[in-house]
Amino acid sequence: MNDEHDNGSDEENKGLSDLELNETIENLCLSKVEEFNLLGYEHVTGKDIWDCVSDKYRKTGLPPLHQIVNDILSLKSTAFMNWMTISMYKGVQF
Repeated sequence: MNDEHDNGSDEENKGLSDLELNETIENLCLSKVEEFNLLGYEHVTGKDIWDCVSDKYRKTGLPPLHQIVNDILSLKSTAFMNWMTISMYKGVQF
């Protein structure tokens, strides 16, 4: 039995070039920025969204693309603001 989905994110994402993967992630982050802007968070950037979402990938590495998409699109403004607050206390510059 050959199950190629068990090989992790590299196998799943191999159909996308690094440029395509980066553009996809950037577009998703910008979509989330637009959503947050509608909620009144006017100074949020795509980089802020990605920094927040990818913070939990530091130890484990990038997950499969579907997980990244889910993490970006399901990010709640309260979770984002909590991350921003904690990051400011840690001294991260925005």
